Amino acid sequence: MKIMDLLPKEAIIPELQGRNKREVLEELTEALLHHKPELDRGHLIAVLLERERLGSTGIGDGIAIPHGKLQELDHLALSFGRSPQGVDFESMDGKPAHLFFLLVAPENCAGIHLRALAKIARLLKNNSIRTRLSIAETQEEIHRIIQEQDDEF
Repeated sequence: MKIMDLLPKEAIIPELQGRNKREVLEELTEALLHHKPELDRGHLIAVLLERERLGSTGIGDGIAIPHGKLQELDHLALSFGRSPQGVDFESMDGKPAHLFFLLVAPENCAGIHLRALAKIARLLKNNSIRTRLSIAETQEEIHRIIQEQDDEF
């Protein structure tokens, strides 16, 4: 599985404007809807907020991977956003999140959903990749960095 198979360039936000968890989830959802317009925006945000109530998807080191499952989805969908100022995402380490991957999966495919989460986490575990993504200036540059790393895995 390749991240780039799930993440079109148009679903990358180089500078998120949101200042809190809900605003960031809304922006990431909007980016996702560019390539999945059939999804219900309000329902997706409700699913993501419910998942966050179970426990934050902020995994630390400036990373959050909000995710959820939708019955009406037929395959995985992904968006990416970066917040230079950082957002309190109630991360495990207590630090603000700067890099966000929003992953949405069909309700009945747990295995592929977990593999995608693991692949994203492995990608962002590398400090140099996180640094490169943090200083990239454009959507195209972020896309290229993820593409290069995706090809290496």
